[in-house]
Amino acid sequence: MTLAKHPLNGSGQAQTIASLQSKRITGFVVALVLLAAAVCLSLMIGAKRLSVETVWQALFSNADSYEHRVILDSRLPRTLLALAVGPAFGLSGALIQALTRNPLADPGILGVSAGAAFAVAVGVGVFSVGTLSGYVGFALVGALLATLIVYVIGGGAGKKSPTPIQLTLAGVALGAALSGVTTAMTLLNSKAFERMLNWTVGTLTHKSTDDLWLVLPLLVVGAILALAISPALNAIAFGEDRASSLGVNVLLIRGIGLIAITLLAGSATAIAGPIGFLGLMVPHCVRWLVGPSQPWIFLYSLVVAPLLLLIADIIGRLIISPTEVPVGIIMGFIGAPILIILVRRRSASKL
Repeated sequence: MTLAKHPLNGSGQAQTIASLQSKRITGFVVALVLLAAAVCLSLMIGAKRLSVETVWQALFSNADSYEHRVILDSRLPRTLLALAVGPAFGLSGALIQALTRNPLADPGILGVSAGAAFAVAVGVGVFSVGTLSGYVGFALVGALLATLIVYVIGGGAGKKSPTPIQLTLAGVALGAALSGVTTAMTLLNSKAFERMLNWTVGTLTHKSTDDLWLVLPLLVVGAILALAISPALNAIAFGEDRASSLGVNVLLIRGIGLIAITLLAGSATAIAGPIGFLGLMVPHCVRWLVGPSQPWIFLYSLVVAPLLLLIADIIGRLIISPTEVPVGIIMGFIGAPILIILVRRRSASKL
């Protein structure tokens, strides 16, 4: 039955769209509430569990006790760090999946995180870099070069755009090679890479708010660029020829997307290490909730990614308390089974 033959179809379609929008708004508010609860738990839970009242006093009173110092000097910086790098990994994953039209793409699978880690290893081993600002610079260069190399190896230098399979294979191959070289460099000079050992597994600990301020401007610029091009990515999802016929400058959108991916994934990896699976899982989970609309996927990724990262970090504090498991390892345990589920789902091959 066509729309022209049934006059009520127009109003029915409008009601369906209105209902979907209502569900998206309601879900976003629920996600915000859950994120606020996770932030509160992150400040309360650790080697010593503290009450909500103690957290409130630490944040909004001038009292200076041991519990307050634990919150302000340790738990608050790692919570703020999760709120900054979580959206960065989530947005970069959503951006890579939309640009490559590959539902199994993320900064880890496409070699972006491995490129950033390799560049940092070169900075430490060859140039004796030992500061976070140095890590950030090398990580950004490594992320950018890895993205370009994967695109070229995948066939992007030819007349036709690379297929999702070509990009995935190129990314996996480059990521494996760079990870192997990085590991070898670490083993050959363990003394020089002692500070990197904890960083390579992905962690939110031992960071200060000063470290966060160093990368925050880069993350904000990357997020703004990603959100700005998200409406155009809806058209690219139908194919480049269709997007061009709709007036989308595909080359410009790809260039902006490449800059955004570099800023988001490179900066987040520099400060927290290569946290895998977050950029892969979040866009998929979000897509189940809001459908294929890229602006909504990007908006939800800003909230759901830090929520998932905070939950993983809290689990890492509790699982063998009082010792902690780095959040990168916890994300691996969570992400591996989800990746298997995604591979086995037929819809995983579609965006």
